Amino acid sequence: MGVSVNSLFRGITERFTNDIAIDLGTSSTLIYVKGKGIELREPSIVTIDELTHEVVAVGTEAKRMLGRTPEGIRVIRPMKDGVIADFGIVEIMLKTYIGMVQRKKLFVRPRIIVCVPSGITEVEKRAVRDSIEASGAREIYLVSEPIAAAIGVGLPVEAPTGNMIIDIGGGTTEIAVVALSGVVNAASVRVAGDEMDDAIVNYIKKNYNLIIGEQTSESVKISVGSAYATGKEETMEIKGRDLVSGIPKTIRITSTKVRESLEEPITLIVDAVRLALEKTPPELAADIVDRGIYMCGGGALLRGLDLLIKEETSLPVFVAENPLESVVRGAGRILENISVNEKLVLRAK
Repeated sequence: MGVSVNSLFRGITERFTNDIAIDLGTSSTLIYVKGKGIELREPSIVTIDELTHEVVAVGTEAKRMLGRTPEGIRVIRPMKDGVIADFGIVEIMLKTYIGMVQRKKLFVRPRIIVCVPSGITEVEKRAVRDSIEASGAREIYLVSEPIAAAIGVGLPVEAPTGNMIIDIGGGTTEIAVVALSGVVNAASVRVAGDEMDDAIVNYIKKNYNLIIGEQTSESVKISVGSAYATGKEETMEIKGRDLVSGIPKTIRITSTKVRESLEEPITLIVDAVRLALEKTPPELAADIVDRGIYMCGGGALLRGLDLLIKEETSLPVFVAENPLESVVRGAGRILENISVNEKLVLRAK
């Protein structure tokens, strides 16, 4: 017949597995299933019962419980600054999410590509590998987030031309110049969406004597937050607890005040972009002048951030079409043809 045993086995394996790519983020986890596309978008949050150590909720359901749980029930965000902070909880979360996208009664365990920050240490890499392995993977590949993001945005990463990508997630901002299928220079700053939320909480506490929760600060950032004066003043009603009297109260906050509160984290991100540009080799810097800077990640949705970076760098800035999906979409493209894209990934032994 001319069909080798290996290729026959590979054909059976392909048929019965759902190889997947995971963007394991600080604020949300996205899973791409080979041949199907993005099948899961869930918050990276788990709620557990501290007495029985049983899982109460995972994902969206767990996020709804943030700041609302009774004693003995704890809401955990197991990812911090783009890396694993709570190994056991990440394992539970991944098993749940992988189970949600996998076919029933699988014969063969899947191959998994997982996206990791460019500044990840060997210890952090091992934690990722062990968590993914414990959740049932056959083979594990790691891909640098900037490479995955650049592919997801549609940039020609294998070309000798330089492309700059800024990926602003929940825990980290990844800034990288990519060329010839590799990262030429990268900066990973642990300032991103979560720090913006914290900055809003602290500003409102200091200026209005009002304590607000995580979910409220996130909705303030999304609704009226901006990085650049767009000329349109917006206001929003915020409910919280009065710091002095302890009684719940409502205040109104303007977009100008929210912009003021976000000044520090945004300045740190802009400074990191400037520093990355300063370290870029001259030939690649010339390419960036022509091609511009591409932004993705949830933070790229902050109004006016692209305009601010454009003003500070005097370079064209483009926001990806679906910034939240860029990283997992790029990892998915690698997954679709892993043998061809082998030089883009690192196999975790």
